[in-house]
Amino acid sequence: MARYTGPVCRICRRQSEKLFLKGEKCYTSCTLERRPTPPGQTGRRRQRVSDRGLQLREKQKARYMYGVLERQFRKHLAEAERRPGHTGQNLLQILETRLDNVVYRLGFADSRRQARELVNHGHFTLNGRRTSIPSCLVKPGDTIAWMEGSTKLEYYKALARSIQSKAVPDWLSLDMQTLTGRVLAAPGPGDAESIINAAVVVGYYSR
Repeated sequence: MARYTGPVCRICRRQSEKLFLKGEKCYTSCTLERRPTPPGQTGRRRQRVSDRGLQLREKQKARYMYGVLERQFRKHLAEAERRPGHTGQNLLQILETRLDNVVYRLGFADSRRQARELVNHGHFTLNGRRTSIPSCLVKPGDTIAWMEGSTKLEYYKALARSIQSKAVPDWLSLDMQTLTGRVLAAPGPGDAESIINAAVVVGYYSR
């Protein structure tokens, strides 16, 4: 299945909650607030969602929020099961330590979709080496910096002027002068997206 390229506001309307997929627009001009009904034919009675359907909806919500395809999501889950500890918490930790998510968390992009595009275009280095793999997992001690050529872009210059207001999670640090990020520790259970119920996601695949 190819990556979803349609209007992402439909996803939020389907889930009946904000997933913050469009960055600043989600705060200033949210479509869900103007049209809180699910997409599709209006006036149509919807059937009660089963427990399996609720699990599927939660899994899809996690996939769409982090921009991960089904096959890759299953790989992340398999890795979470191999790690010691709670599988759901391990899964969220893996999703949080993806390079595209770290770029988003550092404030270098307004959304994870934009962060993935920046990484794909090779604008960042990981520990001094250029990388264009959004799914690359970072670890404590890793450094994320802009490519020297990318610092001449107008996007970078505008970002350098506005990033002062960005909030960076405790497990990351950001040098405001050089716009260089560093991973201080592994993200904890409270550092991931709070609207995702990881136990329900794991329950979907356990059947």
